[in-house]
Amino acid sequence: MSRIHPIYDAMAPTIFEHMSGLARAHDAINLGQGFPDAPPSPDMIDAAARALAERSNQYPPAFGLVELRDAICQYYARRQGLDLSRDQVIVTSGATEALAAALLALVGPGDEVILFQPAYDSYAPMIRRAGGTPVSVHLSPPDWRYDAEAIARAITPRTRLLMFNDPLNPAGKVASDAERALIADACRRHDLIAICDEVWEDVRFDSAPHRSLWSQPGMAERTVKIGSAGKIFGLTGWKTGWLCASPDLARAIGRAHQFLTFTTPPALQWAVAEGLGRPDDWFAAQRAVWAGARDHLAHGLERAGFVVLPGAATWFLCVDLVASGVAIDDRSFSERAVREAGVASIPVSALFEGDGPRHILRLCFTKDHALLDAAVERLARFRDQLKTEAV
Repeated sequence: MSRIHPIYDAMAPTIFEHMSGLARAHDAINLGQGFPDAPPSPDMIDAAARALAERSNQYPPAFGLVELRDAICQYYARRQGLDLSRDQVIVTSGATEALAAALLALVGPGDEVILFQPAYDSYAPMIRRAGGTPVSVHLSPPDWRYDAEAIARAITPRTRLLMFNDPLNPAGKVASDAERALIADACRRHDLIAICDEVWEDVRFDSAPHRSLWSQPGMAERTVKIGSAGKIFGLTGWKTGWLCASPDLARAIGRAHQFLTFTTPPALQWAVAEGLGRPDDWFAAQRAVWAGARDHLAHGLERAGFVVLPGAATWFLCVDLVASGVAIDDRSFSERAVREAGVASIPVSALFEGDGPRHILRLCFTKDHALLDAAVERLARFRDQLKTEAV
């Protein structure tokens, strides 16, 4: 009899770890796992170095440094018009830990959680580990539209929470005002808590300010809003995130957090607090660099005959393989492309549970333009090779 919990006994490595491992093994261009290749902002590195040298390196408060919690409140007031206080903010070791703490605190045995697919691959395992059951609502390309009738069909008397990732990874979709309103309406009518994964809130290229589900009428007291310095500043390895919730929800989630990571490195917290206070044009310049890389990859793929889906946010573009003349499924394409073409990608079907599209490929674009050009050339040659094989 196995002594390992059954959830983890049969669990494979995440698709991101799997594809990055293959990229390393085959010396491939890694457009799979999402992180920028460019050097980090010297401003952020200097802030962290100063904090290491000049401030405490001992345990900070479990819920986060006051300086960072206040900076998060001020950042959201300035950029999203939200009125938060520090007792509504908990600093976590990355957004994934914030998700884990929220689910462990709020989900119990028998609870059902609405999960929009495709979804970040930690959602469903964490729901199950908390004793809950994920209930999938599938979104479909190319528009990945949220549908009120599909949501209503998924809700039962056991439904307790709804997970909402906006902007949506891997699709790069930003929910419309109407879609946010219908999700908020479902939460209010069925007394649901919404766990809102908003880590891509400041990685948007549509010139519109981010609007959180929190700001919908009646949602402030039933929303857990999750953010990430790793995404805002392009510093994924810093693993500094946070969650915002009403004081009662924050206290409950804080009790789960204190027995997970307890706290997060203080120097990084001080650096992030300093960074969040930078003027809006500082963030705009960073977004412009990422937008340029997005456009560069999109144009290169289109010139090579690939069909690229719209992408208004995140560091990713999606390719429709069938429309691009590829006859094999996305998982097969990814597995072969990393070995035979030297390019790692993410098959979007790996981010679905149950039946979902098997022809969408995700590519990370926050890379050097020359590297993106090389990846496109390799992928185009590989696609042509597949066409030859099919003859």
